Amino acid sequence: MTVSTANPLGIYLRDRRTRLDPATFGFAGGRRRTQGLRREEVAQRANISPTWYTWLEQGRGGAPSADVLDRIAKGLMLTEPEREHLFMLGLGRPPEARYKPVEGVTPRLQRLLDAFEISPAIVKTATWDVVGWNRAAAMLLTDYAKLPREKRNILRLVFADAGVRARQDDWQSVARFVVGAFRADAARAGASREITQLVEELSQTSPEFDALWRDNEVIAHGEGVKRLHHPELGLVELEFSAFAVDGRPELGMVVYNPATDAEATRIRTFLKTAAS
Repeated sequence: MTVSTANPLGIYLRDRRTRLDPATFGFAGGRRRTQGLRREEVAQRANISPTWYTWLEQGRGGAPSADVLDRIAKGLMLTEPEREHLFMLGLGRPPEARYKPVEGVTPRLQRLLDAFEISPAIVKTATWDVVGWNRAAAMLLTDYAKLPREKRNILRLVFADAGVRARQDDWQSVARFVVGAFRADAARAGASREITQLVEELSQTSPEFDALWRDNEVIAHGEGVKRLHHPELGLVELEFSAFAVDGRPELGMVVYNPATDAEATRIRTFLKTAAS
């Protein structure tokens, strides 16, 4: 039976399997009518019935389960975007988020951060560990390079670092925003289990965090204004915007731009003077 255009899932599955080299998976090459893996070979790798897999390609048998799609994604060695597309075709929704710990950023992403010459920019994980930053961020926000890796967490800095707290123009508002946005990010990335230790730690050491966490408030981390009391510049006003890192759902980038031209001039002069 041929796969019709009314069966986009089947078309996608067939396209993916025909791109794979059988020898890579230990299957005999020999003479094959079509390129790539056979249906029964995909079924074997996915640990599902060959008949059931054939029906999926043919648009028969109803909607597959998330577990079956996950097995097929692994069997076809799909990338994360390809796996998400498979779920959208098969179930009409993306797969449940699977959080992956992150150690750092790629050189390309670091070059992007460095391109913001007078705008502090950071990359954070879904658990709000800062894993990338530029010079402007180190000079105006926090010099993350001087902190141990485990201390480079935004919540730990806001609730446990007296210096960071003192620099906030309205610490109470900042704290409420941080907790609400952190809760939303962690849930979206499927990192609820990973944040348990951090939440327990801060709940025990900071009554203010404990109260805010119990409020169960959720806030979108989109854009806003941040006011800081810098030890050399005095009050600094920055506009911030948060962006998802394409293809990396576990990462988010935040860029802080000077709120006015005068602020931009002050920051540029300060950064140049500090570099000389």
